[in-house]
Amino acid sequence: MPKKRVYLQDMTIDLRSDTVTKPTAAMLEAMWQAKVGDDVYGEDPTVNELQHFTAQMFGMEAGLFCPSGTMTNQIAIKVHTQPGDELICADNAHIYKYEGGGIAFNSGVQARTLSSNYGKISAELIKTVVNADDPHFPVSRLVCLENSSNRGGGSYYRLAELLNIRSACNALGLDLHLDGARLFNALVASGIDAAETGKLFNSISICLSKGLGAPVGSVLLGTEEFIKKAKRVRKVFGGGMRQAGYLAAAGLFALKNNINRLAEDHIHAQRIATTLTQQSYIIGMLPVETNILIFETTDETTANKLLQFLKDKDVLANKVSATSLRFVFHLDISRAQVTQLQQYLTDFKI
Repeated sequence: MPKKRVYLQDMTIDLRSDTVTKPTAAMLEAMWQAKVGDDVYGEDPTVNELQHFTAQMFGMEAGLFCPSGTMTNQIAIKVHTQPGDELICADNAHIYKYEGGGIAFNSGVQARTLSSNYGKISAELIKTVVNADDPHFPVSRLVCLENSSNRGGGSYYRLAELLNIRSACNALGLDLHLDGARLFNALVASGIDAAETGKLFNSISICLSKGLGAPVGSVLLGTEEFIKKAKRVRKVFGGGMRQAGYLAAAGLFALKNNINRLAEDHIHAQRIATTLTQQSYIIGMLPVETNILIFETTDETTANKLLQFLKDKDVLANKVSATSLRFVFHLDISRAQVTQLQQYLTDFKI
């Protein structure tokens, strides 16, 4: 009989990202019980269940489980485009800033970046940059949105905005891909239904390892034909896994248990935002709409001192500029820890 497993809780307040979450005891138990097979042969029942379950949620035909959201985004770009094409995205989009130049390296595609409103681009702007059918210009092929926006401070698209962009893409003959790294945060905050979202996009990348709390993995969604091509690209990228059902089980548990609780993270972000606005060392803050909080301090010295002060209190955070810090709230941050953080931020003196 196996020994009873003990799960340890890290008491550090880690606000660097929602990627730092660790599986709960219940999630680990689901992983322990998972039925597995060889996914490269398509024989892992838990991976197959995850792919089907996620596709059904969004009303899409098929899904493909991959190790990371970067991979699902890059696979999608590769399938949607040909070398020499151009994609359109926000100037601070994750696919452009934080995926290692993969747009060019993997797909040979040029990026046309647009000025964004807290990470969001508009249908009107998209219409102004689509290239004419002229051999001097790259072919405008794909629009990529990020919802919610990381560098936009967790901002999210309203349904009317998405409908306008979808309409513009239809009129211009463009495909539309969604980097949904924190899509469920956006859906919980906006009240938009997952299936309604699925109708608007040609492909969607769903990350399981951020606020949802799975240890690793993302699912790419699209038509059966799209996912067939995506599976071939995943193989070329080295993303084929074998008994991946143990990881897929964590993803399934996350989708079935951890979506509604994301609202708690949004509340925690709002609580800390309220505290920060009362501090003299804060001079600005992006709108706090979901679980990300980006704020600006009076100067670089203050930002560095605050970061070190928090580190000395066993609170971890990241700078996003010389004077700005980012807090990201997630399921490993408790209400008591938020209260503790409020006290630390009040105690800090320049």
